[in-house]
Amino acid sequence: MADPVTSANWVYRGLFAASALAVIFVQILPFRIGDPSVPGPDLLPLLAFAWVLRRPDYVPVWLVALTMLFADLMLMRPPGLWSALVVLGVEFLRSRVGLSRGLPVLVEWAMVALVLAGITALHAVILAVVMVEQPTVAQTALHALTTIVAYPAVVLLSAAIYGVRKTAPGEVDALGHRL
Repeated sequence: MADPVTSANWVYRGLFAASALAVIFVQILPFRIGDPSVPGPDLLPLLAFAWVLRRPDYVPVWLVALTMLFADLMLMRPPGLWSALVVLGVEFLRSRVGLSRGLPVLVEWAMVALVLAGITALHAVILAVVMVEQPTVAQTALHALTTIVAYPAVVLLSAAIYGVRKTAPGEVDALGHRL
């Protein structure tokens, strides 16, 4: 007989992977909605950040790494660089899940914004060091800003569609283990 907690974890891992594939599919479509001068948000890191701050057991590090590496390959970015930085950001946030559990949403949003700004700046510095052509600083900052602004929407959609929410202090799973 299957363990209900393990089964639920695998279902949510599948939902995360399917959501990531849907986001990648929409990003590679040959059309764009909205103003072309304003870059759209990068939803994959936001999805990973939102899920890891709510239920870290649903998003293991290997799933984030594989998803982001696949996105790097499909979106023709330098393979592994953005993936590694997002994994570092996810693991930083994962290590602070206990601290962020009782924080208000605005403080969590600020924490995610700082992590995203940090990995974006590090990404730009690494690309500059290896002399890879990249967007201007203003374009990079605008992309980071649109991504940060989209975080609450990703959190709300994750909660509304998938039911991914923060665990309450002292909450237990079906087997009585603390979450």
